[in-house]
Amino acid sequence: MVQYFEEMGIGNMASSIARGAGFLGAPYGELTGNTKAAVLGLPFDMGTSGTRIGARHGPASIRQQSLTLSLSYAPFSVANPLEELNLVDLGDVVVTPGRTEPSFTAIEEAMTPIIEAGVTPLTFGGDGSVSLPQLRALAKRHGPLSLLHFDAHTDTSPPPGGSERHTSGTTFTRAAEEGLVETSSSFHIGARGPSSVPDIFEYGRAFGYQIIPDEEMRALGRDGLLQLIHETLHGKNVYLCWDMDFFDASAAPGVCDPTWGGPSAHEGLELLKGLKGLNLRACDINTVTPPLDPQGMTAHLAAVVGLLMLHLLLMR
Repeated sequence: MVQYFEEMGIGNMASSIARGAGFLGAPYGELTGNTKAAVLGLPFDMGTSGTRIGARHGPASIRQQSLTLSLSYAPFSVANPLEELNLVDLGDVVVTPGRTEPSFTAIEEAMTPIIEAGVTPLTFGGDGSVSLPQLRALAKRHGPLSLLHFDAHTDTSPPPGGSERHTSGTTFTRAAEEGLVETSSSFHIGARGPSSVPDIFEYGRAFGYQIIPDEEMRALGRDGLLQLIHETLHGKNVYLCWDMDFFDASAAPGVCDPTWGGPSAHEGLELLKGLKGLNLRACDINTVTPPLDPQGMTAHLAAVVGLLMLHLLLMR
């Protein structure tokens, strides 16, 4: 298995990081028969922004910040997710930022043995485009999944013209077109702010997605929103995608596209806790952009999100 991951481009993320100091201090290594969850870094961004490039460095920064965290999350959960999930960090997929198709192929192929082993992946992007190859790999095993997407943007935009098929804003447009998601049971939650596509919500809803913009999310309230999520997703295979710009820019400034007016760190983390009980098949955290992240605060918050996701996996 180690040889396979080396061939697939997954290995220790850097020689300067000691073995045994992966996410939350989890060991770098290979899948075993006892592994229930595995971390995988996806250091890819499309490199198309003139000013906000750098999400390719997100996995390294999230891992570094995670080493300051304790493992329990009392009183929500006092478990040790590293021990109970036999967590292993598989390192990073070798990709080339800006080269979309070969990088997507590498991500999909790296995800496949994890999924086939019955292990739940916790992945760190990278920009929002990395969700598409993950969904391709997951759908081969589970069929169309229910997407639960927390983001200041729907990432369901009209495709660009010309020969380019993908942008970070067309991720879930392509996922719907390829039949990777069951759109009627899929959510985009928290969208807000400026948009280059005036009818962006109508465009996404035309695919069947349930879009709950920030204003509607606040009108529903935490309890109302969670009730809708659990009623819709009960018994479904769920792909949880958490774009860090879901948080207000005051809490998570170091992202690809910071958007003001979003949830505070407290509000977002409490909402995440409320997902307890869902059948999560994969957890995806993306858009941490270290060159734009003062004191690593966005990466640190992303590490807390990852820790909470591991506790959610224990509670399935």
